[in-house]
Amino acid sequence: MGSLWMKTISMSERESLSGDKKTEVAVIGAGLAGILTARLLSESGVKVVVLEADRIGSGQTKNTTAKITSQHGLIYDRLAEQFGMEAAGQYASANEKAIGEYRRLIREYEIDCHFTESSAYLYSCKEGKTEESLVREAETARALGISAEFTRQTELPFPVTGAVCFRRQAHFHPLEFLRGATEKLEIYERTPVLSVEGRQVRTESGVVTADQVVFAAHYPFVNVPGYYFMRMYQERSYVLALDGAFLPEGMYYGVDEDGLSLRSADGLLLLGGESHRTGENREGGRYARLEKRAETLWPRGTVRFCWSAQDCMTLDGIPYIGQFSAKTPNWYVATGFQKWGMTSSMVSAMIIRDAITGKENPNASVFSPERFTPSASAKNFMLGGLHMVRDLSREVFALPRAMTEELPLGHGGVVEFDGKKAGVYKEESGKIHVVSVRCPHMGCQLEWNPDEKSWDCPCHGSRFDYTGKRIDNPAQENVIKEKY
Repeated sequence: MGSLWMKTISMSERESLSGDKKTEVAVIGAGLAGILTARLLSESGVKVVVLEADRIGSGQTKNTTAKITSQHGLIYDRLAEQFGMEAAGQYASANEKAIGEYRRLIREYEIDCHFTESSAYLYSCKEGKTEESLVREAETARALGISAEFTRQTELPFPVTGAVCFRRQAHFHPLEFLRGATEKLEIYERTPVLSVEGRQVRTESGVVTADQVVFAAHYPFVNVPGYYFMRMYQERSYVLALDGAFLPEGMYYGVDEDGLSLRSADGLLLLGGESHRTGENREGGRYARLEKRAETLWPRGTVRFCWSAQDCMTLDGIPYIGQFSAKTPNWYVATGFQKWGMTSSMVSAMIIRDAITGKENPNASVFSPERFTPSASAKNFMLGGLHMVRDLSREVFALPRAMTEELPLGHGGVVEFDGKKAGVYKEESGKIHVVSVRCPHMGCQLEWNPDEKSWDCPCHGSRFDYTGKRIDNPAQENVIKEKY
């Protein structure tokens, strides 16, 4: 398992931090958001140090489908209704400018990253309210200055009832772009940040003292202040790279509950779907269902690569970009990109650059982490609270679901082990791996994800491999291994 992007590029390694440093800005995270922020700040004459826990682009950036688009699902009509046309216009303008900024950077730095202009389509295969929603989305987007139109004609090999086409969008190879964008930036790999206190960013190998600190590592690991753990949850989705299948010129995103994402890359079709909340995939079968749908549409297609992505979902559907909290005027955050990390990363870089350099950004207010949107957030806030209460109490009160001996070879689960509840994975050889089911982030009970052989937290989305090693934040530590 591994993404197409990982398999088709090699990145030069950077040194780890060794000793203390001083800088104007410390950026935590060397994914797309962090690197773009560092790049734009560097262009403005600001001294920046980037700290990365693993390798450049090794987090969510390597798992994207890499669509650079201002089309973010059925969003503009909803934004206009819930926040007003001015706020919706800020969101639209920021993302359209982000596409243009990619064009500028790629041109000026001569980055070879397979950047391709392409139209982006939202589509539905159902009649009725969904079709009406697409019509309204096209009308609202057009009123906000986006080149959008409703159509019933697409190149898809199956019938649609309607679609919205956004012109002059793009896609690219994200790791090729990162390779070019990181040139001459001061980046330290394999330097996980342990804590941030005021202007001091502490790592295992030194302290970076910075005038400003940017949290750009997907999900903020600092719980207080900010309370982002109460304002976001995470979702997973799955991608197949198919050879011998349909290769669209456009990019497609289905708005139906079982809708598919499609784009072409390097002669392959990237087919995505099967989203679910992280930690809620106990039965598995996501890849298998996606493969079955692919086989129905393209019987001669073969799977070359498969991978999954993780997305931070905010309560009101808008990213949190800007000052981390009212109590931390020198901290900034970029998170909650939903499923639109490419443009949101660039929007983050532009907004944070302007804030740090004292320049007013006309689109910043709609993304402010300090915004108050009760009508747009109430439903998701209540659902998130119910999830947290359920999953925290599950760790304390829920009984094991089976005995260790009952686990089939090649499977994992929450079972009884030595008289207590534990997470057990049993290899095909019969060797077992035993871990605590308590997430080190905030104590929720982890759940087994059979599709990826991982332990996933349903509260906040932290993930760990079957040996307990951390894969995804906000957790900073590995899961405790149980003795056996």
